[in-house]
Amino acid sequence: MARTKAPDFEAQREQILDLAAAAFAATSYPSTSMADLAAACGTSKARLYHYYESKEAILFDLLDRYTCQLMQIVSEVEADSTRRGLNSRETFGHLLRAFLAEYETSQTRHIALINDVKFLAEEQRDQILRRERDVVAAFTRLLRLAYPDRVTAENQTALTMTVFGMINWTFTWLKPGGKLSYAQFAEMVVDLLEGGLTPRGPGVTG
Repeated sequence: MARTKAPDFEAQREQILDLAAAAFAATSYPSTSMADLAAACGTSKARLYHYYESKEAILFDLLDRYTCQLMQIVSEVEADSTRRGLNSRETFGHLLRAFLAEYETSQTRHIALINDVKFLAEEQRDQILRRERDVVAAFTRLLRLAYPDRVTAENQTALTMTVFGMINWTFTWLKPGGKLSYAQFAEMVVDLLEGGLTPRGPGVTG
């Protein structure tokens, strides 16, 4: 007979993932053992194995849930923009604000996404990388809609990666509760795009 799951099983798994992400960020995924994770969770290895069969299973679930959340944000932004009647440029600004709001509360999960995908088994790694590509494709599509006069088939990849370059490494320098908030930084990025990707005036080249 299958073991009955406790009513708070999923909540416990989410807590394990949060603590595991923090542990991976602090000491690196390869250096973190199941014993280390159990200690971080304030439990025993035996109890931790009740929730996850291995450290690898924890990493995959962490990255799977996080990348699903990022795709969910894209869907929610598009749906909300449609309901509110936002134009394409406003929608892209909405997307940037939503992603940076997520990054503010998911710093350690984001670090795991950047650093630790390579440690997954091939099939699991491919699944996470496909979803990452879906996120990038959504950004590219919405960026091109927002700035059709400046974003072309030839430069869209470079410009999309430029946007990600501005927001994806905030965990290295932008600290929650600091002098500059994530919300304020989001407005800075929006302003940079508004000033740098609007159509150029007559006689301006390059």
